[in-house]
Amino acid sequence: MTRMSGLQNLSNELLKEILDHVDADPEQCVSIDRRAYLSVESFRPPSPPLPSRAQDIGNFRLVCQRFSESGAPYQFTRIATRFSISGFKRLEKIANRNYLAKHTRKFSYLVPLFYVEDRQNIRDILRSAPVGLRDLDPTNFEAKAQDQTTLVRTREDLRVLKMAMTAFTSLQHVQILRLQDESDRQLLDFLQEGEGDGARAIDSRWTPACFHATKTMGEALMHARSPFSRFSGPMMNCQSALAIRQSIPKTVPVLSSRLTCLELHFDDGLDLDEKMRAMSNLFHTVFSAAKNLQALHIGFPSHTPLGLGLEEVFHNVQWEKLRAFGIQSWRLSAEEIISLARRHSRTLRGLRLRDVLLKDGSMWKDVLAMLREEMELLDWVSLRRVDYAKQFDDLWRNSMEVPDDPPGGASDSDDEDNFSTRFSMSGQDDNSEAEDSDYQSNADTDNGPEANDIALSPDTPLSLPFCTCSRSSYPATADDLGDNGQYVNYQQRKMWEKWVVGRCPEHSPS
Repeated sequence: MTRMSGLQNLSNELLKEILDHVDADPEQCVSIDRRAYLSVESFRPPSPPLPSRAQDIGNFRLVCQRFSESGAPYQFTRIATRFSISGFKRLEKIANRNYLAKHTRKFSYLVPLFYVEDRQNIRDILRSAPVGLRDLDPTNFEAKAQDQTTLVRTREDLRVLKMAMTAFTSLQHVQILRLQDESDRQLLDFLQEGEGDGARAIDSRWTPACFHATKTMGEALMHARSPFSRFSGPMMNCQSALAIRQSIPKTVPVLSSRLTCLELHFDDGLDLDEKMRAMSNLFHTVFSAAKNLQALHIGFPSHTPLGLGLEEVFHNVQWEKLRAFGIQSWRLSAEEIISLARRHSRTLRGLRLRDVLLKDGSMWKDVLAMLREEMELLDWVSLRRVDYAKQFDDLWRNSMEVPDDPPGGASDSDDEDNFSTRFSMSGQDDNSEAEDSDYQSNADTDNGPEANDIALSPDTPLSLPFCTCSRSSYPATADDLGDNGQYVNYQQRKMWEKWVVGRCPEHSPS
């Protein structure tokens, strides 16, 4: 009794400090003003906490009622739910406990590919599979397929999502991720590599899964009148987006009007121009309604750059609060980039032009000169893998796969880029609480998680004046940037990024 009384006398501040040593402060979600926002809070998938940490927090909460209340935010600030019957049962339990649900700020929806036909043949296929695959348990796949059928037929997923979104009164960020565990990956690889009956016997697709998940999530958010303001979809599907507009047309502008941050990456590169042109009116609806946007990123597969004009997607919309803008994998003219940047010159602090290819007749030095001379608030710019369209096409014609960085410079690859990779959750069960980690890395690098971010805060402290370096090695004008109009190498990109914001590489902090 005496020992318990001593614990009860600990101040709330000391309890919080103890919990911070066990796990990071759950209220310290990455701010929109931080460079790490995009990769950590938006596109980076939730990682399961270390079992020891989860157990420590759970044990801490078992001590007494006061400790339980102090530890609740550390377990429930970030919630990840799989599209499965057990996943929704767990979500419903949390939603039914308002004292837990009120802490949730970020919700990650983990959705697998849908088995759409002949799922009953999984057992037969595995019998004829290579030795390594025969060890896979067919009942595991059959159970997943049955879960999907049951949830869609009964609409149990929608019921629980509505309940949860209503209970999450502090919700800020919604994220839809494609889920693929190790057994799914092995089966999918086998089917894609197989021939004849084996390859056709099972059909699993992302399009119906993405459509169903996005549609039901939209309905749940509307039903709950959720306070969320950030949406991330790192593997969105064009066909599902079009179907959503047709099925719930009134929902799209209402939800868009609430957004301050929107990050979308489309993963289907086949007939990309045609699909995105069909979505042009949908983009117009979304962007015209999203008057509160502060951060926006739209991306496409690096190996399939979009050929549409920039305004066929953005429709000359001006966002008065926009502070960070990013695009990935696009064929553009210099004037298109200049026009959009100039439209937001009074607010834009971060600009990301990853994998952007300039068309014939355009030169990067013209874009860079405008950014340096007119974008007075610009703190950071990313030019990762920018190049010229002709160089990209020549590389594509001469190889089976375009490398991340063309010859002529150091590697520019994305070691931790989650845009085009499969999201694997092997080893995580539905009872674990998912969370993001706040990754720390050198900001002046093309590798590591921060190199993937839309920048909203400067690499260099605002107190540091613009460099007035007179050294001959530092370009004085855009004509001195070494832009030959044919290709761009790694060293040029890194120097250009610093030149645009007025920082000599020799004087910028590492």
